[in-house]
Amino acid sequence: MSRDRFKTLVGPQSPYARISVMITQPYRIYIERSDRQKNMARFYALAIESTLFGEICLRRRWGRIGTHGQEMAHYFDNERDAVSLFLDLMRRKRSRGYSPMKAVSAVRH
Repeated sequence: MSRDRFKTLVGPQSPYARISVMITQPYRIYIERSDRQKNMARFYALAIESTLFGEICLRRRWGRIGTHGQEMAHYFDNERDAVSLFLDLMRRKRSRGYSPMKAVSAVRH
């Protein structure tokens, strides 16, 4: 395969080329749910980011606090759809008792 043919397959004129998408603002949140009587200590993290290929990706991670947990990624053509799912997931988690983690003081007395 000649070098020119390679450029036509993957270059900017290619039908497979995608327009790079920039996210207008960062979307990240980390929330936790704990209940000592039930031995429950869970976390849930959400982030919207751009992929290397210009797609919008909503990454979510969840599990027991102190572990890596599980991860899932959702890919979108536009930011609006990703933000819509982000907000829907946040509403569901808040209704189940998740809340932002409390700030821990770096200085101890």
